[in-house]
Amino acid sequence: MQTLYESDSFSVTHMLANAPDAATGPVDGAVEGAKPVLSLARHGFEIVDKRVGKEVYLDGSWAELFQLQIAAWQAKTPTQEEVEDTLDSYACLAQNPVLVH
Repeated sequence: MQTLYESDSFSVTHMLANAPDAATGPVDGAVEGAKPVLSLARHGFEIVDKRVGKEVYLDGSWAELFQLQIAAWQAKTPTQEEVEDTLDSYACLAQNPVLVH
Protein backbone atom coordinates (compact mmCIF):
# COMPACT_ATOMS: atom_id res chain seq x y z
CA MET A 1 0.00 0.00 0.00
CA GLN A 2 1.39 3.38 -1.01
CA THR A 3 -0.18 6.82 -0.57
CA LEU A 4 0.15 8.69 -3.86
CA TYR A 5 -1.72 11.89 -3.07
CA GLU A 6 -3.03 13.57 0.07
CA SER A 7 -4.87 16.87 0.42
CA ASP A 8 -7.68 18.35 2.50
CA SER A 9 -10.18 17.04 -0.07
CA PHE A 10 -8.76 13.74 -1.36
CA SER A 11 -6.53 10.82 -0.56
CA VAL A 12 -5.28 8.38 -3.21
CA THR A 13 -3.71 5.06 -2.21
CA HIS A 14 -2.18 2.47 -4.54
CA MET A 15 -3.05 -1.00 -3.30
CA LEU A 16 -0.46 -3.54 -4.47
CA ALA A 17 -1.29 -7.21 -4.99
CA ASN A 18 0.37 -9.54 -2.52
CA ALA A 19 2.48 -12.33 -3.96
CA PRO A 20 2.79 -15.60 -2.02
CA ASP A 21 5.94 -16.04 -0.02
CA ALA A 22 7.61 -18.77 2.00
CA ALA A 23 5.45 -17.95 5.03
CA THR A 24 2.19 -18.65 3.20
CA GLY A 25 3.41 -21.84 1.53
CA PRO A 26 2.93 -23.10 -2.00
CA VAL A 27 -0.05 -22.35 -4.19
CA ASP A 28 -2.41 -25.32 -4.70
CA GLY A 29 -1.26 -27.50 -7.58
CA ALA A 30 2.15 -25.84 -7.78
CA VAL A 31 5.16 -27.87 -8.84
CA GLU A 32 8.02 -27.71 -6.34
CA GLY A 33 10.68 -25.27 -7.52
CA ALA A 34 8.37 -23.65 -10.11
CA LYS A 35 7.27 -20.06 -9.78
CA PRO A 36 3.62 -19.80 -8.72
CA VAL A 37 1.20 -18.27 -11.20
CA LEU A 38 -1.34 -15.99 -9.60
CA SER A 39 -4.52 -15.62 -11.55
CA LEU A 40 -6.08 -12.91 -9.37
CA ALA A 41 -3.05 -10.83 -8.41
CA ARG A 42 -4.25 -7.33 -9.26
CA HIS A 43 -3.52 -3.89 -8.09
CA GLY A 44 -5.96 -1.08 -7.57
CA PHE A 45 -6.42 2.46 -6.38
CA GLU A 46 -8.52 3.73 -3.50
CA ILE A 47 -9.75 7.30 -3.88
CA VAL A 48 -11.23 8.83 -0.72
CA ASP A 49 -13.34 11.96 -1.05
CA LYS A 50 -12.85 13.52 2.38
CA ARG A 51 -15.48 16.18 1.69
CA VAL A 52 -18.33 13.65 1.75
CA GLY A 53 -16.66 10.75 3.59
CA LYS A 54 -16.92 8.24 0.73
CA GLU A 55 -14.43 6.10 -1.15
CA VAL A 56 -14.18 4.29 -4.45
CA TYR A 57 -11.86 1.40 -5.27
CA LEU A 58 -10.65 1.20 -8.85
CA ASP A 59 -9.42 -2.13 -10.17
CA GLY A 60 -9.28 -3.88 -13.52
CA SER A 61 -9.78 -1.58 -16.49
CA TRP A 62 -10.63 1.37 -14.22
CA ALA A 63 -7.26 0.97 -12.49
CA GLU A 64 -5.50 0.77 -15.85
CA LEU A 65 -7.14 4.02 -16.97
CA PHE A 66 -6.19 5.71 -13.72
CA GLN A 67 -2.61 4.40 -14.09
CA LEU A 68 -2.47 6.13 -17.50
CA GLN A 69 -3.60 9.36 -15.82
CA ILE A 70 -0.83 9.03 -13.25
CA ALA A 71 1.73 8.46 -16.02
CA ALA A 72 0.48 11.62 -17.76
CA TRP A 73 0.86 13.55 -14.49
CA GLN A 74 4.43 12.27 -14.17
CA ALA A 75 5.24 13.40 -17.71
CA LYS A 76 3.77 16.86 -17.20
CA THR A 77 3.38 18.03 -13.61
CA PRO A 78 -0.20 19.23 -13.13
CA THR A 79 -1.42 21.94 -10.81
CA GLN A 80 -3.20 20.91 -7.64
CA GLU A 81 -6.42 22.20 -9.16
CA GLU A 82 -6.01 19.91 -12.20
CA VAL A 83 -5.37 16.91 -9.94
CA GLU A 84 -8.38 17.74 -7.74
CA ASP A 85 -10.64 18.17 -10.80
CA THR A 86 -9.61 14.76 -12.12
CA LEU A 87 -10.10 13.11 -8.72
CA ASP A 88 -13.48 14.81 -8.44
CA SER A 89 -14.55 13.13 -11.69
CA TYR A 90 -13.71 9.72 -10.17
CA ALA A 91 -15.25 10.64 -6.82
CA CYS A 92 -18.70 10.74 -8.41
CA LEU A 93 -18.38 6.91 -8.54
CA ALA A 94 -17.90 6.74 -4.76
CA GLN A 95 -20.71 4.89 -3.03
CA ASN A 96 -18.98 3.37 -0.01
CA PRO A 97 -18.86 5.36 3.22
CA VAL A 98 -15.45 5.54 4.85
CA LEU A 99 -15.48 3.47 8.03
CA VAL A 100 -12.80 3.33 10.69
CA HIS A 101 -12.33 -0.08 12.27
